[in-house]
Amino acid sequence: MASKRQLFLNHLAQTSDAPLMLEIERGEGIYLFDRKGKKHIDLIAGIGVSSLGHAHPKVVKAVQKQAGKFMHTLVYGEFVMSPQVELAKLISDNLPDPLDSIYFVNSGSEATEGAMKLAKRYTGRPEIISARYAYHGSTQGAASLMYPTDFTQAFHPLLPGINHINFNEENDLEKITSKTACVIVETVQAECGLQTPKKKYLKKLRKRCNETGTLLVLDEIQAGYGRTGTLWAFEQYGIVPDILLLAKGMGGGMPIAAFIASKEIMRTLSFNPFLGHITTFGGHPVCCAAGLATLKVLLKEDYISKVKEKEKLFKKLLIHSAIKEIRSAGLWMAVELESYDFLKRVINKCLEDGLITDWFLFNDKSLRIAPPLTITKKEIKVACKIILNALTYCQNK
Repeated sequence: MASKRQLFLNHLAQTSDAPLMLEIERGEGIYLFDRKGKKHIDLIAGIGVSSLGHAHPKVVKAVQKQAGKFMHTLVYGEFVMSPQVELAKLISDNLPDPLDSIYFVNSGSEATEGAMKLAKRYTGRPEIISARYAYHGSTQGAASLMYPTDFTQAFHPLLPGINHINFNEENDLEKITSKTACVIVETVQAECGLQTPKKKYLKKLRKRCNETGTLLVLDEIQAGYGRTGTLWAFEQYGIVPDILLLAKGMGGGMPIAAFIASKEIMRTLSFNPFLGHITTFGGHPVCCAAGLATLKVLLKEDYISKVKEKEKLFKKLLIHSAIKEIRSAGLWMAVELESYDFLKRVINKCLEDGLITDWFLFNDKSLRIAPPLTITKKEIKVACKIILNALTYCQNK
């Protein structure tokens, strides 16, 4: 019989010609274990998903309990289900006004799609503006926002009416006009290798949107849920978006996402036409139960309050002649090296030595670090030692 590795290659659609091919048997805390029992430090938390680590007992318990009650019932928005209601209420309680209406979906891409439709429907305007070197998802609408077109050109034509600005470029804000339905930006740009907003940039963006009647959509699909040191990254910049996008760390490992707005804005999806946006599995009860358990842990425990302290420890330890720069936003870092070839060798050596890391879509010479927020100082020291050893090894090869 063919091995699992061969079956994987034969029957699972591939996204590249060089998958990592780790055979994962189980996960616990910051570790993933392969079929031989070797443990690997997951220093990217499944690209920001496993914010509480793998198999967090409270998340597992919530999933098991809900699965034993009921799973799917009917398409989203028809039945009153406790996991959805309780999660929506808890999220709303921890967001500023007027963000109090939550539409649950399955992924960050889907949250982006919903926000794009909502902005067009509410404003009646045709144009959407996004930032260059941003990533909001791979579905056709979300991919239309992406520039440059390295990852999308093969699928053109995509959506019309999309224009772009440069993140942190205040002069570009004049491109936002009365024709613009919404501006979609990441609170912290991720896939360019981490670019944080300049001190007053987001306030000036908010002001320009107010002046033109344009909705401001903040994508916190990666930045939310404590990753940057506050529950929501936008809290650090003194603004409130009209629409907020959440996903990844939201479900403690389960697939769940949301786009969030005011009731006034969100209700426009319910008439002319009614069922203006529908989803079969959005707000799945088991995923919502996991999301509720995840958020309760983050609000009750001190993981978020310790993010900045752990960030400092990483930056204190990661000193090496091969490191050109470290850009960070909490427990989220881009460690810039000399080239893609060198980076790839470092990633492979880290994997060989029991540490999982990665790169960025629009920055192929920076090492991605985004561990579970539960990582301890001792575990950080071990992880940094592996990285430093890999840098030295690859430098000397």
